[in-house]
Amino acid sequence: MRLDLTDMLYALSFALDSVEAELVGVNTGHGKRVAYLALLMGKEAGYREEELRDFIGCCLLHDNALTESINDELSDKGAENLSPDLLELCDMNKLERNHSVIGEDNIRLLPFRSDVKNVILYHHENADGSGVFGKKASETPLKSQILHFADIADTAKVFRPESMTKAEYDELCEWVNGRKDIKFSGEVAELFKKAVSFDKIAELQEKGLDHCLHEELHKEIVDYPDETIRNIANLFTKIVDYKSEFTERHSTGVAQKAEIMAHYYGFDAEKSIRFYFAGAMHDIGKLAVSNGILEKPDKLTDEEFSAMKNHASATYYVLKQIKEIPDILEWASNHHEKLNGKGYPRGLSAEQLSFEDQLMACVDIYQALTEKRPYKDGMSHEKSISIMLGMAERNELNEKIVRDMDALFGK
Repeated sequence: MRLDLTDMLYALSFALDSVEAELVGVNTGHGKRVAYLALLMGKEAGYREEELRDFIGCCLLHDNALTESINDELSDKGAENLSPDLLELCDMNKLERNHSVIGEDNIRLLPFRSDVKNVILYHHENADGSGVFGKKASETPLKSQILHFADIADTAKVFRPESMTKAEYDELCEWVNGRKDIKFSGEVAELFKKAVSFDKIAELQEKGLDHCLHEELHKEIVDYPDETIRNIANLFTKIVDYKSEFTERHSTGVAQKAEIMAHYYGFDAEKSIRFYFAGAMHDIGKLAVSNGILEKPDKLTDEEFSAMKNHASATYYVLKQIKEIPDILEWASNHHEKLNGKGYPRGLSAEQLSFEDQLMACVDIYQALTEKRPYKDGMSHEKSISIMLGMAERNELNEKIVRDMDALFGK
């Protein structure tokens, strides 16, 4: 399957930023701003393009384990839901340590070709050794130091390139000088000084962040083997499924059953792995929906249901930015459409929905009915199929697909 991995991570960074915005209050675009600042400094440091691609991938994913780590700690404390209010229960030093360790382990699933060891692991270390692992700048990779610098500059909201004035840029330079050899090393401060002029900020304001990112790092489309695609997909199912107990293992289950059905219908190997990928990514938009809505055990209000429905639109928005997957875009984002045109987000009818769209909708519903959730036990296969056949009678689902799933999963 052909992909530009960096392009894909640019697109998916929107979903990761949504989680961080909800939980820790970072501004939208955090991942891309961190990546841009790190990219300029990495170029100044002399990294070749292959190294830069992998480094930028780490920057975009530096907080990939944030929800996993918070959920684990809150679970240990007996808290049930993930929310900004409950963050007060967390030991922030422990949280920074754990999400760095887990995040470092997670990115081993990605096909990086250069050395990115410890880049994410040590991205909360201060130059003076006061970080969570007690490592000084001399004991951590320069890439990790640059990432740390870019991360704290953006979270402290002193790096605001889209709206920064010359006076604010000068204040940023003073901020850097005041923290040299404490938060970050003199080497990192010097890299910033050489790499990030106000002219670069002005160029970003004229052309836009996305344009500048793509201009600084050219496209590289690679034909990845199936196992690599599966690993990439599995990393993001893990991120989505850890968003809340509501989504726990849902994306994983949909991806697995989607592939089973793909084989059942005789899809070739390339199409089968693409269908698996679509199943893994179908709920990526749920990262943009608050946990208060995802985990509400009662009936949603009209306003809350409207917000919930936005996850399908968000999935479409995210995946549309990945140019090499137009088929996956449709299969993943149409999973709540109905044959009678009463689904969402686009209200497509049977004539507008491919067989694959209809199949993904059935797989998603079957998985949702049969899985255990915080407010319900999973239904039996028989009960789930009965409900789905009722939906088919109302011209919502493809009856043949439902009966095929009954025959296959009933065993």
